[in-house]
Amino acid sequence: MTELNKSLQPLGLETGLIIRKKKMAETSELVKEILSGNTRAFENLIQEYRQLVSHIVFRMIPNPQDREDICQEVFIKVYQNLADFRFESKLSTWMAQIAYNLSINYLRQKKMISIEDLAVSEDQEVNLPAESIQPDKSVEEKDISQRLKNEIDNLPLQFRAIVTLFHLDQMSYDEIGKILNLPEGTVKSYLFRARKLLKERLLSKYQLEDIWQ
Repeated sequence: MTELNKSLQPLGLETGLIIRKKKMAETSELVKEILSGNTRAFENLIQEYRQLVSHIVFRMIPNPQDREDICQEVFIKVYQNLADFRFESKLSTWMAQIAYNLSINYLRQKKMISIEDLAVSEDQEVNLPAESIQPDKSVEEKDISQRLKNEIDNLPLQFRAIVTLFHLDQMSYDEIGKILNLPEGTVKSYLFRARKLLKERLLSKYQLEDIWQ
């Protein structure tokens, strides 16, 4: 490692720390403004975290109308419980946990999942639905991202949530573990298994070898 690289390493860490502290201060001020009754501040919070909430809810809830209702319920619950937020995690992590839990509760109430559906043992073999697994001859006419999204929707529920949070929302293993109430090692294992399932599915159904390059 050159002397220049050695000198830049601490600088990079210091810059990252400054950015995190600035973000934390901004979040703290936003929460303070909302708790003081500033409705505009809450509108800003909705705009900032709408995409995160939508990613989780839309990936887990099949009915479009129910998705919108649950997203609204997430922000209502955030508003009602914001005074209890203690900054022991990122605000995004706390809000994502609310979105995930509300989605799980909805699925249970509708009897679309059971507690057993959330438990995937380390040695349990998981198979995706085999509805039309013949290679698609018109693959070039379809959008790759849409095909990938469709296959993600067929993953087991927790695999689906982990792939979404990790790849779309750039969350760490630790953050995802807090949201899903899973050990960090389990999050890593589930993400590996989810990627493997997606790769096998895409290769067998669409012959998309290039999508992993």
